[in-house]
Amino acid sequence: MPQLPRVVILGRPNVGKSTLFNRICGRRRALVGDEPGMTRDRLYAPATWLGKPFEVVDTGGMIPFEKDLIPTEIIRQAHVAIEEAAQLILVVDARQGIVPLDEELVQLLRRTGKPLSLAVNKIDAAQHSPLAAEFHRLGVPDIFPLSAEHGLGVDDLLEHITEDFAAPAEKSEEQHAESAGGPGAAPLTPARDQTINVAIIGRPNVGKSTLLNSLLKEERSIVSPLPGTTRDAVDAQFERDGLRFRFIDTAGIRRKGKTKLMAEKLSVIQARKHLERADVALLMLDGPEGITALDTHIGGYAHESRRSVIIVVNKWDAVKRGPATTRDYIQILRERMKFLAYAPIVFISALTGQKLGDLLKTIAQVAEARRLRVSTSEMNQFLTEVDFERAPTPSGKPTRIYYLTQGGVAPPVFVAFTNRAGKLHFSFERFLENRIRERFGFLGTPIIVKPRQSH
Repeated sequence: MPQLPRVVILGRPNVGKSTLFNRICGRRRALVGDEPGMTRDRLYAPATWLGKPFEVVDTGGMIPFEKDLIPTEIIRQAHVAIEEAAQLILVVDARQGIVPLDEELVQLLRRTGKPLSLAVNKIDAAQHSPLAAEFHRLGVPDIFPLSAEHGLGVDDLLEHITEDFAAPAEKSEEQHAESAGGPGAAPLTPARDQTINVAIIGRPNVGKSTLLNSLLKEERSIVSPLPGTTRDAVDAQFERDGLRFRFIDTAGIRRKGKTKLMAEKLSVIQARKHLERADVALLMLDGPEGITALDTHIGGYAHESRRSVIIVVNKWDAVKRGPATTRDYIQILRERMKFLAYAPIVFISALTGQKLGDLLKTIAQVAEARRLRVSTSEMNQFLTEVDFERAPTPSGKPTRIYYLTQGGVAPPVFVAFTNRAGKLHFSFERFLENRIRERFGFLGTPIIVKPRQSH
């Protein structure tokens, strides 16, 4: 698949880069707020203008020659984005006028030789239009007054930057037949049929960004020893062994009561939203630190979201291991997170790359299990094989299941026609779920059982 042209949005902090990014890609992907420095990593999203597809990239607020770790990393990330760019957009704040940092950035971006457009933002009404005039002094020929928040003038900017972008070619009749599953089309397994969306979740500083970088073999996310470095989510796509993965590196989650900065509070909300975009959640734990109450809390978010879950124990190379260490760790983990009994556990080192191949295989297996559909005839054959005499009967009256059918996938939903009204007792439901897993697998995915009284 050919690489889409990339449009990179740059500028100093708090001029509206993320608002413009969200406006162009048509959805709220980047954090937006009044606190400077909300975006730190490069954020990528697909976009289309007049049938021309491209990729838009948001970058952190640039402060050249700043010596602090995070601003220095933001500059480095921006340089990587610029190298990949087909078009650059420098965003400035019309209401603040030209500031020395704008002039520095213009000089910096001119030296790249890339096509540069100037987006004069916060022209929210007609009376603000004259504010754009002074920006001609920066010497950038292509100037576009606009309001990213209200969408005013953004169409003129998009028309200019996409002028030389190609529209997708029409498919040939053979390609149409092939994509429709016609003659000669290769059968796809459920996991190969679509992109597997994976959210990396966990408390701050457990190695989420390091894992993403190791998988990508490039530094898409900023990695530093400072907790809470990642504030937003960073999407990254790649293919491995014929499978397409999209990883979402989410911000470290903290309990809301302990997040004082606006950005960190927003990150908690965003991380929970990103779970909803995922098929599979990687719950990352810090091996040397052990399992904390916050790890369990975050695992509860993943379980409640009904995503498939893999528990990833990171930094395992730093654990002093004896013959029983792994077994003991698993035992403690299963005891603390009984609600995630269905989640496989993978021990890795994101830093050294240890067991990352095993992790990708497990993700593929879990994604396939999430979409597995069992026929009604198979389900009812399975019912005849279950020894319901062993099933718990808390209320005294045995529960009978006359008929069982799968009503949905991702996650799998089963409808059980029974001899009683209302919900199944949790112990009976767990018994039935365990038997379904023993027979059909459903690795890593929650199973939902909906009872119906049979008349």
